[in-house]
Order: sequence, then structure tokens, then C-alpha cells
Amino acid sequence: MRRPQFPLRALLTVVLTASAVAALPHPAAQAATGVVQAESYAAQSGVQVETTADTGGGQNVAYLAAGDWMRFDGVDLGTGSLTVSARVASAVGSGTVELRTGSLTGPLLAGFPITATGGWQSWTTATAVAAATHPAGAQTVFAVMRNTTTGDFANINWFSFETTAPAGTGWINVDQAAWNAQLAAFRAMTPAPVPANAVRVPEFNATCTYSHSRPDDPIIFPGLPGASHMHSFIGNRSTDAFTTTQTLLGNAGTSCAPAQDLSAYWIPTLYEHDRPIEPKGVIVYYGSRLSDSSKTVPFPLGFRMIAGDARSQAPTPRGTVNQFYCAGPGGEIGRSADGNWPVCAPTANLLFQLVFPDCWDGVHLDSPDHKSHLAYTYNGACGGDHPVAIPSVSFVIAYPASGTADGFRLASGMASSMHGDFFNAWDNNALGHRVKDCVVQRAKCNTAGTF
Repeated sequence: MRRPQFPLRALLTVVLTASAVAALPHPAAQAATGVVQAESYAAQSGVQVETTADTGGGQNVAYLAAGDWMRFDGVDLGTGSLTVSARVASAVGSGTVELRTGSLTGPLLAGFPITATGGWQSWTTATAVAAATHPAGAQTVFAVMRNTTTGDFANINWFSFETTAPAGTGWINVDQAAWNAQLAAFRAMTPAPVPANAVRVPEFNATCTYSHSRPDDPIIFPGLPGASHMHSFIGNRSTDAFTTTQTLLGNAGTSCAPAQDLSAYWIPTLYEHDRPIEPKGVIVYYGSRLSDSSKTVPFPLGFRMIAGDARSQAPTPRGTVNQFYCAGPGGEIGRSADGNWPVCAPTANLLFQLVFPDCWDGVHLDSPDHKSHLAYTYNGACGGDHPVAIPSVSFVIAYPASGTADGFRLASGMASSMHGDFFNAWDNNALGHRVKDCVVQRAKCNTAGTF
């Protein structure tokens, strides 16, 4: 007998992001992994959702039987050889999960025989090599349950699609001539005199407001409109799936000050009771966490990076590092019923601070996983495969909401899945002077770039 439907809201997005791979400037091959949370289906039949018993597992689809299915849109199958994995649990085993492209009866991508794992919450990872030939790029994938007997036989937590691509695939090289010219101009700049009363903190900022929302991500899904979960875009008003450095430098304008910052910034949309809550303000801070901030150089045009992990679906009780918090009179006065979200006083607002990597390999504007060209400094210096010190970027995001016992949700899932993207389109001269005056000299500057 099927167990009763759990009263949990299923997410209606596919969460796809890259996992970490070794950061090699000239790799022989690169593996990029897209993870699809099983509960993030776009359509389904016979599926119910529950919370996993283990910490960090998030939600799973539960008690699947023959004929049940789920549809996932925009699953990136890459262009190389593909290995597919799934986190599964079963008290009885005996069935198969088939992944098919295009339709319920479309070409078989991979199949997972389900064996008993010791219980409905005893998780194991099953792996299958995909068909030798398969569609490339973003595809609609159906997960179809097959069994010769009746009754429930599988729980599924997530699917993983790992593509091993040829050498160089996904690495975007910096234009060395343009970069050398930018560096030469930066080093030739005369720093502005620092007033005696200046606050000696290496920092300048862009002060921004919300611009627009789209289910697009020009870093993860370039050229694929609608392939992402919903994002709230800040800064450049033209940002969409087709965004390039050239489009950002066009005449669309920006929701940030100064006007010389035409960069694109974006984060997953926040929802309260299924109503989008857009930021009332975002300050993008540029600073330094180095012991010697004078080693910092500007970003090259077209540079892009990501912070956070859209795949993370872990509880975030009070005291968790990098969590949502309350700011303003009264501060936090409670927690949501699930403990993952603060409830703020009526006089306070919900905030989040997101910190980006600050060490660069000096070679690539982007990498296959959108992270391997970067690293965080943990000892106050950059070195090894990431020797170039870039400004330490952080988003401070303020929402016009206080929260209730019902909490919130992100388009990417739980609070732990908060993440952000940065696509640089600053005017080189404006950015260079701010780095030289404010960061290199360790002097706090305002939005105008003055002390």
C-alpha cells in the first residue's frame, strides 16, 4: 500500500551547478558535474516528497513504484562521455530506474537496478555509464520506474550527470594582450592622496537595487533561456541567457552606482508563501583579505565567478556559518518552524552576506566548473595555482521582509543553497583607480570611489 502524501512543497526547479574539480591551468581533461535534486521535477506522476533522515540530505522523492515518473527540464548532458549516478535507498529492491531523453519512451540514457539497501533511508550511490551516444547539451530527462512486481521499491535523493570533456573544453582564456595593457595602465596610475582622517580599511563599493528576474544563468547556461531556476538580477539591465561581455558594455544601463559599473550580479530568487521577495538593496563590496593588499590587481573585462553552492540542501540552525540573519532594531526574535530561517523583529530586515574567492590563476576568465580558476585565501596570501590577488567581492543583500514561522525558500531550495554570480563589466579606468586608491592604499572609499 502506498504511504500517504507528505505535506511538503516540492520545488519546481532543476538545480544544476558544477562540482569542484582540480584547478589545473592546462588540464588533460575536465570533469564537470551537474546535480539534479530529485524533488525538483517539472512534472510527475505518482511521486511524493519527504525530508531525508540524514543531515544535509534535504528532501527525497519517496516510495516509488512501477509506472511512476518525473520530468526534469534543462539537464545539461554536456558533449563528452557521460557517467550518471543516483543516490537511492530501498527496503525491498527489485526494480529499475530508467532515465530517458525527450519522452517517457525516448532513448534510454541510463538505467539503475535497485537493490535493497537496508531501509527507506539507508542511502547508497548507484552509478551507470550512459549510452555511448546521447544528446548533447540541455535536454529534457524523464526518470521512469520499472518493476515486474507491485508495490513501492525506491527512494531517490538526487541524480548526478558527470561529463568528461576533451582538453580545454570550458576553459575561457583571458586575452593576454588586452590584459597586459590593462595591467600596464593600472600600474602607471598615480594613487590619490589619502586624507589623514581616512578609515584605513581596503574597500570600495557599488550600491545597487534590484533590476529584473529571469530563469536564466549566462555563466552556467549560456545561450539557454529558461534552463535555470529563477534568478534575481542586480546591476546591468540587459542580463539574460545570451549575455556576453559585449552586450554588458552596450547601452542598457545599470541599477548600480557608479554608472561605470556595468557588471552583472545575480542570486536565486527568495520566496515567502510562494511570493517572490526581491532585494530592496544590495551593496557589492570590493576589498582585500590579504596581509598585503598592495598586491591586489583589478579584474580583467569578461571575468566571471560564482560563490556558494546551489546543490547544498542542509539545515541552517542559528549559529551556522554563512546564514541569513536579521539587521536593525530588535534583530532576530525567533526561528522558523524548521529552524532554518530567522524571524526578525518588525523593525529589522532579513540580510545575507555572500563572499567570493579572491585568488585567481591569472590565465582564465572562466573554467568548466566556474570555480577552478579561483581559490579563497585562508592565510592572507595568494600562491600556487592561483597566484594573482583580485579584489575580495562580497554581496550584502537586504530583503524587505521579517519572516514568520513558515520561513522562506529559495528558487534553488533550502537556505544553504544561497549562491551568487558576478560577470565583470566595469570600466577599466574606473575600476583601476578604485583598486589603486582604496584597496592598494588600504583606505575606505565610498560608492563614488573617493575617501
